[in-house]
Amino acid sequence: MIEEKFDAIVVGAGMSGNAAALAMAQRGMKVLQLERGEYAGSKNVQGAILYADMLEKLIPDFRDDAPLERHLVEQRFWIMDDRSHLGVHYRSEDFNEERPNRYTIIRAQFDKWFSSKVREAGATVLCETTVTELARDAHGKVIGVRTDRRDGEIHADVVVLAEGVNGLLGTRARLRERPKPDKVALAVKEMHFLPRETIEAHFNLKGDEGVVVEAAGTISSGMTGMGFIYANKECISIGIGCIVADFQRTGETPYGLLDRFKRHPSVAPLIEGSEVKEYSAHLIPEGGYKAIPQLYGDGWVVVGDAAQLNNAIHREGSNLAMTSGRIAAEAIVQVKSRSHPMTAANLSVYKKMLDDSFVIKDLKKHKDMPMLMHTNSQNFFLTYPQLVSRAMQNYVRVDGTPKAEKEKVTLKSFVNARSWSGLFGDAFRLARAWR
Repeated sequence: MIEEKFDAIVVGAGMSGNAAALAMAQRGMKVLQLERGEYAGSKNVQGAILYADMLEKLIPDFRDDAPLERHLVEQRFWIMDDRSHLGVHYRSEDFNEERPNRYTIIRAQFDKWFSSKVREAGATVLCETTVTELARDAHGKVIGVRTDRRDGEIHADVVVLAEGVNGLLGTRARLRERPKPDKVALAVKEMHFLPRETIEAHFNLKGDEGVVVEAAGTISSGMTGMGFIYANKECISIGIGCIVADFQRTGETPYGLLDRFKRHPSVAPLIEGSEVKEYSAHLIPEGGYKAIPQLYGDGWVVVGDAAQLNNAIHREGSNLAMTSGRIAAEAIVQVKSRSHPMTAANLSVYKKMLDDSFVIKDLKKHKDMPMLMHTNSQNFFLTYPQLVSRAMQNYVRVDGTPKAEKEKVTLKSFVNARSWSGLFGDAFRLARAWR
């Protein structure tokens, strides 16, 4: 057993764990961070989007040395059928600002850098260390962790669980339920390497400008899911994710969906000639507000994906993870500064602070969207994309047919597919869930 006692132990070195460990170390707390990988980010090869505002609150000058890929100047949303897409693009020169708002990153590189900042702040970081269970006192209060190291048990006033959506530590300790298949998505990604100038030509970029493509439609075969493409400096991250319960129901495979997505006529030219060097799969919490578990207890708090803090509607995860980690740290520091014990009653300040943040307010706003999308996946991800594609082709194709007749054909196709009551019902449910 390590005789040294810590103010806090953080389990995990992802976005939320690094944020929590850093924020506590910056405030003078004695922090131990445990990571099962060889180094922070070693098990994470995917590309991602970094939201600058959240990181600036922790590291104001992060742009000086963080391994950033491209700052985003364009967002594309595609509604796809098997042979076409209808796109909405937003591009602004305003995003070529001195301090850009969003960046693409490669998590393996970024997490390693983030962890180095945790060490610089004074925290102790131990990698290749698996936490096997929580240590408790005779009253059930968490007083530390047990690990697979020879020295075993390590004590601390509070444990921060930042172990990810599928972390077993919290579920084994019965602090939360294991995520249900309809509350979690399985996403697969590939990294396609191309010369920098080729990527810039394919996406109409210059310098360090970047673009993100997010796509929904028949690419998910009627399941609740989305595809995505991130332009990095010398590679393209491309992937697709769907609800696990849908994979179980349909028998579809993630790699099968990804292969079809890559071969789509709108996607294939973007990655033509590329070399695939990395493939990864990971789980993403998709349950939203209604899936958030108990966030605190006697001697523990939970943050990030382990707390189901992911905004699936706006595709935001890393910012919620970093924010929850920082807020948890601030709550713990507050309790410690008052010389109060780390009881559930005192740590409840974490939930109060989180409830006042954009994290919970945004998730609460869209609390009904996950269920709506899942129970109506055939309509929203198959029927409507096909109808929209036919309507657009009918609109732009000039073949001598009077426009009034074309409009009647388009309207009839929607009514035949969903009926008037179905159309109005879908619109009403979508509007009500969105507000």
